Amino acid sequence: MKTTTAFTKKSIMNRHALSYFAAATMLFNTACTVTPGNGQTQQNIPSAFGINNVAPTATGKKQIKIALLLDTSNSMDGLIDQAKSTLWKFVNALSTTSYQNEKPELQIALYEYGNSGIAARDGFIKQVSLFTGDLDLISQLLFSLTTNGGDEFCGQVIHTSLNQLEWQGNTEDLRLIFIAGNEPFTQGKLNFKSACEIAKAKDVLVNTIFCGPFDEGIAGQWKSGADLTGGNYMSIEQDRKTVYIESPFDIEIEKLNVSLNATYIYYGKDGSHKKENQSAQDVNSELYGKANKTERVLSKTSSFYSNSSWDLVDAYNQKDFDISKMKETDWPIELKGKTIVERQVFILQKNNEREVIKKQINEYSIKRKEFIATMPSENSATNSLDEAMLKAITDQAKYKGFTIQ
Repeated sequence: MKTTTAFTKKSIMNRHALSYFAAATMLFNTACTVTPGNGQTQQNIPSAFGINNVAPTATGKKQIKIALLLDTSNSMDGLIDQAKSTLWKFVNALSTTSYQNEKPELQIALYEYGNSGIAARDGFIKQVSLFTGDLDLISQLLFSLTTNGGDEFCGQVIHTSLNQLEWQGNTEDLRLIFIAGNEPFTQGKLNFKSACEIAKAKDVLVNTIFCGPFDEGIAGQWKSGADLTGGNYMSIEQDRKTVYIESPFDIEIEKLNVSLNATYIYYGKDGSHKKENQSAQDVNSELYGKANKTERVLSKTSSFYSNSSWDLVDAYNQKDFDISKMKETDWPIELKGKTIVERQVFILQKNNEREVIKKQINEYSIKRKEFIATMPSENSATNSLDEAMLKAITDQAKYKGFTIQ
């Protein structure tokens, strides 16, 4: 039988109401009490136990699972740039999603295909990432993509993603494939119709995005692929630059981002690297302008941005996280040699700081949206990757019972 100490239970305190002194007193008074557990763990906190790059453990929450299949052949630089520059805008648009008043989890997987730098025996297809909620990792991997000439086998990459990824879960989960490219959908030995039939059997909607004229995509069977599963067919201008409108509030949001990053406390053997990557993706987001970086900062306040595998605050807020199970080597330098109570109080302090900063960012976000709403309509982006994806996911989420405000 597993034994857990009572200070791991969230019911011992209201984190947002207690002062640090009161919290420390309560923690001390409860640290000696033990409560028998049932030995079951729903949450996966990989880095604390030396396990990395594993598929996410089921949490019971509804999930939005999105597999991005991106053509990285020579002509697709514009598509990849759009994917890099719209990630955070897309996450923010989805952040209001709920299922029966409960926030779902967002899991994203990434494939590239049509790249001659990938072995021909693999169909010029590469799995870049399994399903993950680590949005910083997805950003990092998107920025690692480069284009190279190759053959684009749409049917095969859909089939590969259906076989390799973990699609199972709640029957209410929203399971989506977005495949984007500019060659006929019929290329390759594996018939796209067979792949789409498998998708339909797995309750996966295949959304096709043709990078070129709408009618040309229809002629190339891109619409047929979407129709087979009930997905959406869309066309975009792959070289269109995503439009971002800077606001007078972006500078203040950027300042708050520095303070927000300071509330993240890494742990585990990969924690330091993950924290560095958080800052690296701040830098990457700014490559597409200050406004894009602002979109990223706003994403950090959403429920989708969770880093429990390396950040102690996010981990601490997980239901079954047990601070007493951590090895001494997993603690960051500022918490090495500290008592459990001292560590708990430190985490609590960072948690409270983070909530205050998020609130301030969200207040500026409201003002920013009001400012952008006053800008001329010609500044709004059209026929772009993020618009195409949001249109599809909004329609399909509603069908599954999700609500997007």
